[in-house]
Amino acid sequence: MRAYERLLNYVKVWTTSDEESTTSPTTARQFDLAKQLVEEMKGMGIEDAMMDEYGYVYGHIPATPGYENCTAIGFLAHMDTAPDYSGENVNPQIIENYDGKDVVLGTSGRTLTVKDFPSLKNMTGKTLITTDGTTLLGADDKAGIAEIMTVAEELLKGDIPHGNVCLAFTTDEEVGSGACHMDLERFGAPYAYTVDGGPEGEIQFENFNAASAEFAIHGVNVHPGEAKDIMVNSMKIAMELQGMLPEQEAPEHTEGYEGFFHLMEMNGSVEETTMSYLIREFDAEKYEARKALMQEITAKINAKYGEGTVELKLEDSYRNMREMIEPCMQLIDFAVQACKDADVEPDIAPIRGGTDGARLSFVGLPCPNLGTGGYGFHGAYEHITAEGMDKSAAIIKNIISQFAHQM
Repeated sequence: MRAYERLLNYVKVWTTSDEESTTSPTTARQFDLAKQLVEEMKGMGIEDAMMDEYGYVYGHIPATPGYENCTAIGFLAHMDTAPDYSGENVNPQIIENYDGKDVVLGTSGRTLTVKDFPSLKNMTGKTLITTDGTTLLGADDKAGIAEIMTVAEELLKGDIPHGNVCLAFTTDEEVGSGACHMDLERFGAPYAYTVDGGPEGEIQFENFNAASAEFAIHGVNVHPGEAKDIMVNSMKIAMELQGMLPEQEAPEHTEGYEGFFHLMEMNGSVEETTMSYLIREFDAEKYEARKALMQEITAKINAKYGEGTVELKLEDSYRNMREMIEPCMQLIDFAVQACKDADVEPDIAPIRGGTDGARLSFVGLPCPNLGTGGYGFHGAYEHITAEGMDKSAAIIKNIISQFAHQM
């Protein structure tokens, strides 16, 4: 079975996570795909396939005889889909021999355009898989699961010599807790790759340092007819606060290695206003400077309007995994060679976001990220090609072969 065929099967299962939930997994529906994967793994011969209480799926493919002393390698992907767009009743469109032109997405009124996604031109002649415009596709990260499972099935046929291969599929990556309950001892590999990136050939080992900033702004509300020298409008202070941040250092103005402040949510009245920000930066010193600026702004506003007018809560979320990958850059070298062996141009690029691999790297499992062949994640314009998935699966297989012969 080709990887895209598995993807079309997996996207039928509704696995959207819930950022408001405090359970793990955050939605019980993620267990549905976990159970399905365990059954599929056992059916192909992964005898120890299992699901734990958090919905994480684990399984191992024993080494080919004579390769037992090779370094074990692991691969991970996540089962949930992003809560910011519907992942229920996914109805993919499959376009064989795609003509490289704009694609009408069902009857939704939406069109996947070459103008917005120029990479579509490179997909001419391939089998393109899109949404019908009413949901996301779920290739993030069910494509990663499908590619890992396809390689696993091939390994179990016994034609490819390999060391021990460790597999895991996690829940709740999209809400930031995908690695929280990872059992590294049960997983069993000293190194791993998440298969959770974009275009085939993408290799990522740098991500943002990340923090959240929550402002609580306290004003004074009285009747507007009697407000002179009494009223303090917390919403106006909130606008003033936003104006003290660098205008061009926002997501809509940044790319590559550029960091940003992102106003996620603002709710308010005259008396009380709250503001939620994301702080993102690759460089550690610049990251600390961004947090310091938030504290400086708080101090300046309190000096102007009175102590306690603004309260700031800063919390670190995750760190750039580069420092944990640099001591084992052979992981990147292997991925680069694996791409070349699959006739794919390797693209080493930073992750402008987070990844389970970053969290895992900091708890002892160095874990770069690989592309899945997907584009336009988290929305109705998500798309992928069958051929891109084949290439991503080939890259996984090539990495396994390199571990069998070089480590």
